[in-house]
Amino acid sequence: MKISILLIEDDRDMRDLVAKHLEHSGFEVQKAEDGIKGQALALQYSPDLILLDLMLPSVDGLTLCQRLRRDERTSNIPILMITALGGLKDKVTGFNSGADDYITKPFDLEELHVRIKALLRRTNRIQLNSSNQQEILNYGPLTLVPERFEAIWFKYPVRLTHLEFELLHCLLQRHGQTVSPALILKEVWGYEPDDDIETIRVHIRHLRTKLEPDPRKPTYIKTVYGAGYCLELPIGSQVETAKQEFIQARNPDLINSAID
Repeated sequence: MKISILLIEDDRDMRDLVAKHLEHSGFEVQKAEDGIKGQALALQYSPDLILLDLMLPSVDGLTLCQRLRRDERTSNIPILMITALGGLKDKVTGFNSGADDYITKPFDLEELHVRIKALLRRTNRIQLNSSNQQEILNYGPLTLVPERFEAIWFKYPVRLTHLEFELLHCLLQRHGQTVSPALILKEVWGYEPDDDIETIRVHIRHLRTKLEPDPRKPTYIKTVYGAGYCLELPIGSQVETAKQEFIQARNPDLINSAID
């Protein structure tokens, strides 16, 4: 069965060129020229991956990405955003909207192919862990549940994106060790892009926002300047104190979402 890709791109020439290349590479491609049709096709076909242009008529790519992430029927479909805006702020905005990866126009079709394969490989690896191994990783107050892209943190469920889950998994496997950006890019993204360290920083900030009592002063996901990142979680008698700090720093309503 062919892997299906939904290409949402308003430029006809670009849309036809990319679609032809993907079809030649063995993918099944559905095409949409605007955000409204793109959302409808995503719901209808539930593709394996979505290529989403940022600048779209009717509904722009950022808004559509957010809608797809909010809808349970499409929330787990990997999204590769395509855009002519290559600035750091634009990348951060794209990732914040829920994109899994980001490629800037003009791009080489082979590079696009590599990005697609890496994203599919990463998603498939998570699914295999979930369906075949029922893998649950645990250390102290943190448990990772691959089948739901979820972290159980001090008994509270924390929903993660594909990339956030993989990044946290990478750090958890090497708990207490400094993990270099090169290793993170290779293991989490599946390729080694040039000068793309800021991509890691964006997702580290996202994880800190979800897990740290004060993301501006990280306690658990630490930056080792000039070397990488290190995950250090509380253990033993430290756990209860850390839990109370986390609850006090967050919404008291967290108490109602705790998992018994």
